[in-house]
Amino acid sequence: MALIVQKYGGSSVADAEKIKNVARRIAQAKDKGDQVVVVVSAMGDTTDKLIELAGQVSNQPSDRELDLLLSTGEIVACTLLAMALKALGYEAISLSGAQAGIRTDAVYSRARIQKVDPERVISELDKGNIVIVAGFQGITDEMDITTLGRGGSDTTAVALAASLGAEACQIYTDVEGVYTADPHLASEAQRLPEIGYDEMLELATYGAKVVHPRAVELGELFNIPILVASSFTNNPGTLIHGGASMEVRNKVRGVAYDLDVAKITVVGVPDRPGIAASIFEPLAKANISIDTIVQNASINNITDLSFTVAKSQLDRAMEVVKPIARSIGARECVSDARLGKVSIIGTGMQNTPGFAAKMFGTLSERGINIQLITTSEIRITCIIDEARVKDAVHALHRAFELEIEE
Repeated sequence: MALIVQKYGGSSVADAEKIKNVARRIAQAKDKGDQVVVVVSAMGDTTDKLIELAGQVSNQPSDRELDLLLSTGEIVACTLLAMALKALGYEAISLSGAQAGIRTDAVYSRARIQKVDPERVISELDKGNIVIVAGFQGITDEMDITTLGRGGSDTTAVALAASLGAEACQIYTDVEGVYTADPHLASEAQRLPEIGYDEMLELATYGAKVVHPRAVELGELFNIPILVASSFTNNPGTLIHGGASMEVRNKVRGVAYDLDVAKITVVGVPDRPGIAASIFEPLAKANISIDTIVQNASINNITDLSFTVAKSQLDRAMEVVKPIARSIGARECVSDARLGKVSIIGTGMQNTPGFAAKMFGTLSERGINIQLITTSEIRITCIIDEARVKDAVHALHRAFELEIEE
């Protein structure tokens, strides 16, 4: 008897009929003799509707109250799914994140899981129940409800799989796996049968929405294989795991993009020790995540410092940075929210020359200007005009022959 953790996204449980369909899929796993734990997201666009509703009653709802409100979306979905399973004749019980033992820090809307106490889940499994857990949420030591941020249900699922010693974590969504590019954007994209944790982490971090980066990190840390597949078909999906294919033919495995990019430039910064810390430490204390950072070469001990943040955090970041810029004697602080980023990713790139040149040349041929560049051992990312991102994805996908099945 295996123990498996399944996760179903919001599109998979968007209405009553889809919930019934998911219940039948879960029942099939139970019929094989497996113990089954299911993590579920809120139905459809419930979270967005709750945020909109909160905005109608308050211009600035408190973070604590907003988290408590948003957590109800997953509660609705998991209780309805438990009811659907019982209607099929299966024993099932729904649990909130708190009841399932998901303990987090107290950073509302972006909480991180500190530990999982799986005793209640294990107890219910021992009774023969299918356990349905509300994803995206947890509880602090002070017994306050927190949410884990967008995509947090993926993280809930992998964290539970790790704490329970599950054989695998199966993430079911509205796409049939991990593709060489977003199939909604690039019709020629190919599904990858398997991919390593490192490549998947880069893809997820730099725009692929199919699985959350924190879930991939946990999978790698605890060596939990993660299957990403469609909840609407029986196709095999993509297995994310630690095994690596030897000398893969194509060194680039995928092209990722992200339109949630804004740039802040502090112009005319005095080039002396401690300046960078004076800018980025307050941003960190404000829980603002920084991505790309570029500092120009100093001329007469004056430089420009640029960095990127999520568009949703731009206004808050500017509020933090502007007074700092004045205090350090910078000339001005400007921003641009009309940007996107496009990345090529593959472990085979790290020991093979020519990928950067080919990427830059491809974008140049399409007349796409590169504003910033950032790299890792297995990734090259370019910040470009958001209006050219789609063109860039198509051009790079063709240039690296990703439309050709391996």
